[in-house]
Amino acid sequence: MDPIVATPISESSNITDLVVTNGNGVKGLSEMGLKTLPKQYIQPVEERITVSNILPQESIPIIDMSNWDEQKVSESICDAAEKWGFFQIINHGVPIEVLENVKDATHRFFNLPAEEKRKFSKENSPSNSVRFGTSFSPEAEKALEWKDYLSMFYVSEDEASALWPSACKDQVLEYMRGSEPVIQRLLEALMKRINVKEIDETKKSLLMGSKRINLNYYPICPNPELTVGIGRHSDVSTLTILLQDDIGGLYVQGNNDSWVHVPPISGSLVINVGDALQIMSNGRYKSIEHRVVANGSKNRISDPIFVNPRPDDMIGPFPEVLARVLFNYASRGGGGEA
Repeated sequence: MDPIVATPISESSNITDLVVTNGNGVKGLSEMGLKTLPKQYIQPVEERITVSNILPQESIPIIDMSNWDEQKVSESICDAAEKWGFFQIINHGVPIEVLENVKDATHRFFNLPAEEKRKFSKENSPSNSVRFGTSFSPEAEKALEWKDYLSMFYVSEDEASALWPSACKDQVLEYMRGSEPVIQRLLEALMKRINVKEIDETKKSLLMGSKRINLNYYPICPNPELTVGIGRHSDVSTLTILLQDDIGGLYVQGNNDSWVHVPPISGSLVINVGDALQIMSNGRYKSIEHRVVANGSKNRISDPIFVNPRPDDMIGPFPEVLARVLFNYASRGGGGEA
């Protein structure tokens, strides 16, 4: 692939042309060999991570899924979802080869020439379900994030085969198929804890009626301490299943605005509760803010699957959850004394 030709990028118009219009993304900026970060990407001080607000002694739970049917495995999943909203799973049943293939496919897509990636930009994509982009919403963002992404909504195998980029579609579909039993088992365990004994078709639609996968690319950054890969946020999903490479950089919010690193573990998947599940569980399971730092020496990738309600679904706490709350209230005598 031809290198990006160096050009002055002090003006916003030059950044827009290089990153967005020409389809080079932030990766194109990185490959220019910049010595300093463009000002548009410099985050406010309060949005940066420093050594002082990292908790090195803390870690999210790591759960061995070798024996899915053991009660202690289900209990560990639910306990982690209640306390942390995040956990890692190992021995989950998705073959290592499938995980490695989708990571390779992620690199392959982002290493395509800019004109190939540009075919999937907002202006050119053959479908609203497929979108290549970068952080570039100056009207909504205080500062831009140091990342590129390919976002793909899963509608059907046929649509994916027809419209998703050929550089990655087969490997991504294999990853999504392999993750399906994991998603179902996780949700079964989580529902049982909150008194939902059966996931019927209505609840299945609410819990996992739609799916989206992102391929995220975080290129080398000249001043990583001044920016972010992704700023603090929670996911709107029911669950998110994240595959990360061995670079590291994902942080989960702890107590008092502190942050806990989620170290890469070979073959693991990171699971987190999203806003939808927090609502459906009436707050029992926690949707926690998280973020990704930029890296000054290595390119990083991640591949999250977002499991969501259907876009037109109205969600609220499940009746079984509210019934349990009312039962607990009544069993304690209700009310109180003035």
